[in-house]
Amino acid sequence: MGVFEDCAVQTEGGGHDLLLQCVADALDAAFEEQEGSLLSWLLVLCGGLVFFMQAGFAMLCAGCVRKKNVQNSMLKNLLDACGAALAFLTLGYGFAFGGQGDTVGMTFIGKTDFFSKGEIDQAFWFFQFAFSATAVTIVAGTLAERGQMV
Repeated sequence: MGVFEDCAVQTEGGGHDLLLQCVADALDAAFEEQEGSLLSWLLVLCGGLVFFMQAGFAMLCAGCVRKKNVQNSMLKNLLDACGAALAFLTLGYGFAFGGQGDTVGMTFIGKTDFFSKGEIDQAFWFFQFAFSATAVTIVAGTLAERGQMV
């Protein structure tokens, strides 16, 4: 059965106003449920696009260094992404967003959610991780041909 039929059964003999209110409430609840799913999907999509910026920065670095240093530059970019993932998982998210739901207002630095403890929105976490990893890669690009991997 649809929303209208369900509400018609629930409000039988209650009048049109009660029926319309029931339909509006049911559609509002369905919209809120879908809105959360859409927001999560968009966060993952946009986080993926931002994360692909790392590949672009890797190509830029590879084009700006001599041929003998391309592998070194690519390895450095790969390790930046892996290191950023570990650092953001263990400390970064907790410092940036930890405990904001527990207190009234915003805090200067987070006090909870280190090592991904607690209830964390995974789509939001991935979106923020993608930005932090990309920032690390941009800074690490300045070291092209200035250091060697052992």
